[in-house]
Amino acid sequence: MSNLNEEARNHLQAAREDERGRSAGLVVHDGELRQTVIALAEGARLPAHNSPPAASLQVLTGRVRVELGEEVQGEFAAGELWVLTHERHSVLALEDSAFLLTTVTSVPRSSYS
Repeated sequence: MSNLNEEARNHLQAAREDERGRSAGLVVHDGELRQTVIALAEGARLPAHNSPPAASLQVLTGRVRVELGEEVQGEFAAGELWVLTHERHSVLALEDSAFLLTTVTSVPRSSYS
């Protein structure tokens, strides 16, 4: 069992020390289900990437923006849960942030792009 608050603190510290401003760690892997704590220092970005068949983002601390190219899907703060788009997207930290990314992978249909 993982303590998400502790995971968020540890990854935020690591992200602040990382040259790209990022840190992540897998906390659950159960068949197709994966949950990862991702931390981004303020201004750091997860570059545009394809979406798995299903994914959600739950902000643990801070505030992030999900972007679809030049468009904004939304801005999310601590305590908020969002179902991610099925389109290629990126994530920008508007302040030091950590979130729980839940994905379902390896299902019969392919990822969205």
